[in-house]
Amino acid sequence: MRQAVPFGVLVAKRGNKKQKQRVAFRKNRGKRSRADNKLTREASGISDADDAEGARVEDMPSAERLSGKGDLTRSRTVIVQDEDDESGALTIEVNEANCQKGRVLSATGLNSIVQTDAGEKYECTVRRVVRTMSRNARSAVVAGDIVLFQKLDEQHGVIERVDPRRSTLSRGSKRHEHVIVSNVDQIVIVMSAVDPVLKPSLIDRFIISAAKGSADALICINKADLIDPVELQPILGLYGQLGYQTVLTSAETGGGMSLLRNLLKDRQSVFAGQSGVGKSTLLNAIQPGLGARTATISEFTQKGRHTTRRAILVALESGGWVVDTPGIRQLGLWDVMPEEVEGYFVEFRPFVALCRFPDCSHTHETGCRVKQAVSDALITRTRYHSYLRIMSGQEEEE
Repeated sequence: MRQAVPFGVLVAKRGNKKQKQRVAFRKNRGKRSRADNKLTREASGISDADDAEGARVEDMPSAERLSGKGDLTRSRTVIVQDEDDESGALTIEVNEANCQKGRVLSATGLNSIVQTDAGEKYECTVRRVVRTMSRNARSAVVAGDIVLFQKLDEQHGVIERVDPRRSTLSRGSKRHEHVIVSNVDQIVIVMSAVDPVLKPSLIDRFIISAAKGSADALICINKADLIDPVELQPILGLYGQLGYQTVLTSAETGGGMSLLRNLLKDRQSVFAGQSGVGKSTLLNAIQPGLGARTATISEFTQKGRHTTRRAILVALESGGWVVDTPGIRQLGLWDVMPEEVEGYFVEFRPFVALCRFPDCSHTHETGCRVKQAVSDALITRTRYHSYLRIMSGQEEEE
């Protein structure tokens, strides 16, 4: 029989090999002021005369001693186990008999809406140790997470553990990882044919983010009714030849909606893209009654207005889940080294090994076969310019 974990004992597991690890907690209180070395004696009523007679601080009751470290311990020891896989994720071991498993539908700050397999929904806060062990990320809990939570009453609970994520959509945010959504099969990269203008370089960034997060990429170009479809064939043909699934849709006329529904069926998907490209409108067309809010394009900036304020996961009647996300104004790639970028451009691969220099960056070197392939029209200039922007560190803005 598995031994229950006492409340307050912090244990994390990584496979089967256990080891101790210190976890530093964020301090939310300042250090206690300590004017001199007599603070402990004064607090315990030991005068200088008593000290001269041999009274010792060690004889004081331990509850009366002052450490000078503040009211909160700033670190704790957890027991971790080495993972057999490559994820390297730490998971906290909890008393599962007292917890329920659920999926996070939405998360804002420290509050999340969690739904169980039975369809019950709870508003949950996040246990502090969970936040601490995710201190290098912007959010400890995101939409799509599978969590264990402890019920407080029929409507509220506390998240005790976040299970390892099998996939993510992330971006860099102030030197931290901003996980937008987790545990998805595919990222639906929604772009508009016009209004706002179509940006292939932003598509390329989403493709890299999808590959980095272990998810498939599906390219959806919406508002096809506003342009001659013939004008979109070069961009659709480009990504189709590279092996990416593409679909041309119009939420207004219904064009392409049947194909998009089939591509979403029984899969976990996330809609991502600029504001104003029609993500929420598409969701309303896919499943009437979802009630996703929509808005028009700003005539002054030609940019979309944010209508979705947070990532929200909803179930589809045809099977599967879909997440509507806020419009992304900047997509900074997370955890992608410059040396890795070429690997995400699949058309570069036949030429990389033929470059004159083994560490060729394909930007300025002589004898670069990738640049020669661009000149020979074997690699499109559109994709190559996207590569150069990423290598130069330029952000792709909405």
